[in-house]
Amino acid sequence: MSDNHPITGLASATVAVTAGRPPGTPNQPMNVPVVLTSTYTASDFSHQPGDLGYGRWGNPTWTALEETVGALEGGPALAFGSGMAAISAVLNLVPLGGTVVIPDIPYSGTSQLAGELATAGRLKVRTVPMADTEAVIAALDGADLVVLESPANPMMDVADLAPILAAARSKNVLSAVDNTFATPLLHQPLALGAHLVVHSVTKYLSGHSDVLLGLIVTEPDSDLLGRLHGHRTINGAIPGPMEAWLALRGVRTLALRVERSSANAAELARRLSSHPAVARVRYPGLPTDPGHQRARAQMRGFGGMLAIELQGPDDQAGERAEKVCAATRLWIHSTSLGGVESSLERRRRHGGESVLVPESLIRLSVGIEDVEDLWNDLSQALESVVL
Repeated sequence: MSDNHPITGLASATVAVTAGRPPGTPNQPMNVPVVLTSTYTASDFSHQPGDLGYGRWGNPTWTALEETVGALEGGPALAFGSGMAAISAVLNLVPLGGTVVIPDIPYSGTSQLAGELATAGRLKVRTVPMADTEAVIAALDGADLVVLESPANPMMDVADLAPILAAARSKNVLSAVDNTFATPLLHQPLALGAHLVVHSVTKYLSGHSDVLLGLIVTEPDSDLLGRLHGHRTINGAIPGPMEAWLALRGVRTLALRVERSSANAAELARRLSSHPAVARVRYPGLPTDPGHQRARAQMRGFGGMLAIELQGPDDQAGERAEKVCAATRLWIHSTSLGGVESSLERRRRHGGESVLVPESLIRLSVGIEDVEDLWNDLSQALESVVL
């Protein structure tokens, strides 16, 4: 795939650095400052995106971040107080009693929120393996919304986005793609036919493990932006201006971080695939991975996320995985992902994780450290516990 942005013609790395800046007039700052205010002077009180009548409606610091990520994804954007606030806003688009299709193994927050809404009678949930294109398309019949992840968290499955999104449009089903793992540098779902793109800005976009933010990008020229803005305003799911400023600062180095973490992840995946302590490596960059050909076709790279499953008896799988995570010295044993530092965790330690996730599965978020240091630490942890 070409690295040039479909609208600006510039490389995405250039867009990440240049978008969302103030006009280049003399003696003005290069970046929008942190605007700390709860209210503004004279407004038309239209309550529309861009209207600054009150602090819950908009903020110039949010706008700079929204313009930048929107330019990368190819549509207008809205920032939210967290990734889950963004997911909640998307699910709110489903009419009362409507149906949402989600992966059978999605991000656990998505499944938990959808499950709560289903229990309350707010909507109905259909789950389907996202890598099974025919099954996904069949599940769209009579649905109102489909939420896709590709690559998926934490199993790294790759959905065949173009045909699924085309089928959703033909069946009048709203589509949203969680692009947190890939980032807009590796693919842009709107260009593949999505109505909405969701990001946990907490992860790669901010990149430094110091903010909680979410963001939704909508297709151009639709009413979705206004509907989502109304939801954000009335539900108070707004970002903080300092967090937005930090996230925008992180986006400026996104291309460098993604490039380095992706290179590190590819090398670690290659080595792990022949490690005697590892039963399986889940990484779409490996030619043997089931999602490899799809990822090659629709992505510009394979990203910095991977997962491994350990060798050994099933009745000790969870215990071994926990011990491996605890035995690392450089890798940080923690949740979340996408920071400059490498981290890992056994996903089934979380009560809300799908029972379809293997007990021994360890999700790795590969950072930008020296790859030999990462390998030495990870391999000694594996060998000290499993072999």
